[in-house]
Amino acid sequence: MTRNLLDRQPGVRVPFIVARELISIILPVYNEAESLTVLLPALSQTLDALGLNYEIVVVDDGSTDETASALRGMTNLQLRVVRLRRNSGQTAALMAGFRFARGEVLISMDGDLQNDPADIAPLLAKLNEGFDVVSGWRMNRQDARIRRNLLSRLANKLISIVSGVHLHDYGCSLKAYRRSALEGIQLYGEMHRFIPIYAYWNGARLTEVPVKHRPRYRGVSKYGLERIPKVILDLLVVVFLHRFGQRPMYVFGSVGLLSIGIGVVAGGAAIYYKFLGNKSFIETPLPLLFVMAMITGAMCFLMGLLAELLVRTYYESQQKTTYTISAISAAELPASSEIGLPDTAARRQ
Repeated sequence: MTRNLLDRQPGVRVPFIVARELISIILPVYNEAESLTVLLPALSQTLDALGLNYEIVVVDDGSTDETASALRGMTNLQLRVVRLRRNSGQTAALMAGFRFARGEVLISMDGDLQNDPADIAPLLAKLNEGFDVVSGWRMNRQDARIRRNLLSRLANKLISIVSGVHLHDYGCSLKAYRRSALEGIQLYGEMHRFIPIYAYWNGARLTEVPVKHRPRYRGVSKYGLERIPKVILDLLVVVFLHRFGQRPMYVFGSVGLLSIGIGVVAGGAAIYYKFLGNKSFIETPLPLLFVMAMITGAMCFLMGLLAELLVRTYYESQQKTTYTISAISAAELPASSEIGLPDTAARRQ
C-alpha cells in the first residue's frame, strides 16, 4: 500500500517559484488511526522527494479511537497537530487547519488513504501557472456507484448550475489554495465543498486537474445519504449571502412588493364584488386575503430595513470593506514645481 502511495507521475516537476514557498498540507481527520500510520510516512516521503519546504498540519476532529496516540508516535515527521475538544465536523476542522497553518500555499486532503500524495505535484504546477485555487477531479472515483458516485454527479451539476462556477467534483478534498484566495472566507455548517465558489466570487483564478482516487481499505466512511439535504440547504445559504448579503432589502423588499400587489388585487376584487357583484365582504375570502397580504408586505419591508441596519453595523463596527483588493500600483508623480503647481507652503499662505 505504501509503495502505491509513492508512485510518481512521470514528467511532473514542481516549479521553483512554488517549491521555495512554505507549503502547508492540511489533513482534517476523525477516527483514522489505521490510515494515518500509513499515510503520514508516505506523504512525508513524497514531499521530501519533491524537494518542498513543507509542514503537515493534522487536525484531530475529536477522534475517539487511537488517532491521538498514533500522532504522538510520529515525532520524526514535520507534523503540527491541532486537536479539537469535540467532533465539530470537516468544515470546522478544515478552518482550524487554515488558521494554524503557516504556509502561503495550502493543500487540503483526506486522511483516509483515498487521495494520492503524488497528485500534489500537478496541483502545485497549476498554481505556478497563475491560478489561485486548484481543485482535484476524481475522474475514476472508487466509491459505491449509486449511493455515492451517481448522487455526487447530480449534486455537482446542481451546484455548478446554481452557483455559476463549473467544476466536475466539488466533493474532492484534494485542493490547493494560495492563502490570499481565502482571505475573508468564513465557513459554517458543511460548506467546505463551496470554498472554490467563495474564492471565485472573490476574484480568484480557478481550475481543476484530474487526480487518482483509491478505494477505502481502512476505517469507515463518515458520509451517508443524510448529507444530501444538508448540501442543498447550504447551497441556498451560500447563493443567498452572495447575492443579497450586502443588500438584503432587495429580497425582502421584492417579497413585500409582491405581497402588497396581491393585497391590492384582492382588495380591488372585494370592492368589485361588493358593489357590482352583489356579494358582501363576508361572503368571500378576499377581504381576509387583502389584510393578510398587506400586513405581510409591511412586515417584509420592516425586516428589510432591519437587515440593512444589521449589515451596516456588521461592516462599520469591524471596519470591514465591501470589496477585496487584488493589487495596488501607482505611478511616481513628478514634483509640484515640475508641473507648475505651487508648493504646500505657498498654498497655505
